[in-house]
Amino acid sequence: MLILSFSCKGSGEEVKSADAPAAVAKVTLQKHTVMSEGHPMAVWEKKASDAKGVILFVHGRTWSGVPDFDLQVEGEELSLMDGMIEQGYSTYAVDLRGYGGTPRDSTEWLTPLKAAKDVNAVLKWIAEENDDKVHLFGWSMGSTVSLLASQQSSGYIKSLNLFGFWMDLDTEFPVDPEDKELEKRINTAEAAASDFITPGSISQKAIDTYVKMALEADPVRVDWRDMKEFEAIDPATIELPVLLIQGELDPIAPTDRQAKLFSRLKTADKSWAVISGGDHAAFMESPRPQFIRVFTDFINRFNK
Repeated sequence: MLILSFSCKGSGEEVKSADAPAAVAKVTLQKHTVMSEGHPMAVWEKKASDAKGVILFVHGRTWSGVPDFDLQVEGEELSLMDGMIEQGYSTYAVDLRGYGGTPRDSTEWLTPLKAAKDVNAVLKWIAEENDDKVHLFGWSMGSTVSLLASQQSSGYIKSLNLFGFWMDLDTEFPVDPEDKELEKRINTAEAAASDFITPGSISQKAIDTYVKMALEADPVRVDWRDMKEFEAIDPATIELPVLLIQGELDPIAPTDRQAKLFSRLKTADKSWAVISGGDHAAFMESPRPQFIRVFTDFINRFNK
């Protein structure tokens, strides 16, 4: 069945649902090392007590899992991992090669297919640790990596959740030369603040904290090559339940690109939700309650 879900204005109320647990005390962030093709991947965990499901978060192009999904600001609730724990889910976030707690490999390059294989290795580990399939959530570049991962292997995935989908499915990427040089560009505070687009949607204190966390975790920008591998994405092969989330004001993920993906997905179990007033970092900003409600309502359907 085709489900097209659009949100309404003014929906910043507290996230509650009939089966959502009460707010819980902050859970300690734990780091695990998961091997993927012999490479050590940093996986961050916040475990819910008596969890009704598990989620893996895959970060975007520039910043790693912890600043993106576990932003801790005194006096503010901005962590998506904490938000989903309050909804009864254990949460994990991966650092892809070269990001955060995961070193670069011997080539020093990250590629789409390599990233997708690493996500699948982590999915397998999480599923075995929890004896349950995983709700996969990819943000921005993580959305395209998650699509590739689901095409490689879907056996450990319960649902596929994509936010900030940036790619025009009809784009042709250039072929990288074999002698392409590593850039190893130094990340900047300006770049770290660039995803906060809508004025007033997040406090300056929170932006400053995010910038500090991001630069500490990722002082050097990861080098990607062979972006042409993203052309292997074929929505007609996706049979998993899919939630496509779009920020209303997100210039990086315009409606026409969401529409192409949504219309070409093979699965009939698909939803498209627009977060009112949200942009590319909606889950950290003022629309966070609506974002969590939309995400939770979708994945609640698939739990034991």
